Amino acid sequence: MTSSVWALIAVIAAGPADGAFLNTEDRKFLEDMARAVVEASRVAPGAKVGDIGPNTTGGTLIRPGGRDCYPAFWIRDYAMSLDCGLVTPEEQRHALLLTADKQQDEEVKLASGSVIVPGSIPDHISFGGVPIFYPGNLQDYDTQGGVNWGRLPCLDDAFFFVHMAFAYVRDTGDLAVLDQKIRDKTIRQRLEEAIAMPPARPDTHIVFADPGNRGINFGFFDTVVHTGDLLFASALKYQASMELADLLERAGDAQAAAKYREIAQSIRRAVPAVFGHESGLLKASTEIGAQLDVWGTAYAVYVGAMDPDTQRKACVALAKACTGEKIAWQGMVRHVPTDADFSETTSWEKALAKLNTYQNGAYWGTGTGWVCHAIAQADRNLATRLMREYVAHLREEDFRKSPEHGAPWECMHPAGNHRQNPVYMTGATCPLAAAIRLANAG
Repeated sequence: MTSSVWALIAVIAAGPADGAFLNTEDRKFLEDMARAVVEASRVAPGAKVGDIGPNTTGGTLIRPGGRDCYPAFWIRDYAMSLDCGLVTPEEQRHALLLTADKQQDEEVKLASGSVIVPGSIPDHISFGGVPIFYPGNLQDYDTQGGVNWGRLPCLDDAFFFVHMAFAYVRDTGDLAVLDQKIRDKTIRQRLEEAIAMPPARPDTHIVFADPGNRGINFGFFDTVVHTGDLLFASALKYQASMELADLLERAGDAQAAAKYREIAQSIRRAVPAVFGHESGLLKASTEIGAQLDVWGTAYAVYVGAMDPDTQRKACVALAKACTGEKIAWQGMVRHVPTDADFSETTSWEKALAKLNTYQNGAYWGTGTGWVCHAIAQADRNLATRLMREYVAHLREEDFRKSPEHGAPWECMHPAGNHRQNPVYMTGATCPLAAAIRLANAG
C-alpha cells in the first residue's frame, strides 16, 4: 500500500475532526472488514477454490469474494476495489500484465453467434488462464457468449483495464510499465485499443449498444438488457479517458493526453441532454432499459462526468429518494427506485432475474459508497446515516462470526429473505473507498 493511500486511511482511522464522515469505531470496522474480505478473496499460486483450479497464472489473483463464490479472476470487481488501498503492488502488476496478455488481438466468431472483436478485455479469466469475455460461463472458451449476453464482449471491462493501469502507476510510480510489451504491443497500445473497443457516437463519444450488436453496459447489471446510449458505460469511459490522459501526460505525450481529455469533456457535455430526466436522476439508457439508474447517476457524480448544475440536481434527487425510502434498505442500495420500476413484475424493462432478486430490484452494498458520496453533496448528515446503517448491517451479519453469517452479501431483499453470495468483496471495498474520499473532503 502506498504512503498516500495510508495517509487517506489514517484520516478515517484517526476520527473526530469536526464534520468527520463516520465516527472512529465505524471507520475502523469498515476498514477491518474490507481488509478481511480482500484477504478471503485472494487465491495464491497453486491454490484452488473448492474443486476449481489450481491457479496457474504465476501470481496471486483476487476474485470477487470469499468462500466458494465466483472462482475466477473478474476484471471489474478487482478494478473497482483498487481505490480502497488494500491491494499490494505485486498483486496489481500481476493482474495488469495478465489482463493485457488476455486482450483479444484478432476477431473470433463463436458458435454462440457472439464475436470477440480486437481490443476486447475479458469479463473474467479462469485460474488456468482461460479468458472468458461474456457472463454466464466460468471457464469454457468455446461455449461462451450467446443471445442473453449480446454479440459483443462486455463493454465496461475495457475501461476497468485502463483503471487498473492508472491505479498501478499512481500507487507505484512505475511509469515504465506503459512501454512493456505483451506479444508485439506495449501496454500503452493495449490501453488505447481497449478504450476504443466499445462502440461510441462519433460526435459525443457516448457509448451505445444496438440491439443486433449489443455489449453489456455494466457487469453489475449484466442480466439486464440495455440498448441505445448507455449511461454507466459512458461514465466509465469518461473516467478512463481522464485517467489515460493523466498517464500519457506523465509519459510526456501532451498531444495524446489532450485528445483523451477532449473525449472526456465531450461525454461530460452530452450526459445531461442524453440521459437527463425531470426527476434529477439519470436514465440508464435511451432505448430498452431506460429506467432511472440510481447507481449510474451516483457513479457519474463520483467520477465527475456531468456539469455542476446537473450534478447538483442529481445529488438532491438521490437524497430525496433516500429520505423517501425509495432506494435504500439496511444501508444497501437498489439499481432502480422502487417507484420507478418498469412494471409490477419487473424493475428493469427486460431482465433475466425475478423482481426483487439479484440485479432486478435487490439491494447491494457495492453502490452504497457512490450514493453516499453523491448524497453528501446535498446533505452530509443523511449520507453519514446511510453509511452507518450499512456498517450496522455488516456488524450484525459479519461473515467472521460463523459460517451462517455472510456479510457483506452480494445482494439482499427482505421479500423471501433473498440473499446471494456471501463475503462479497465490492460490498466492503467500494464503500471503504468512498468513505476515504468523504473523510478526506472533510
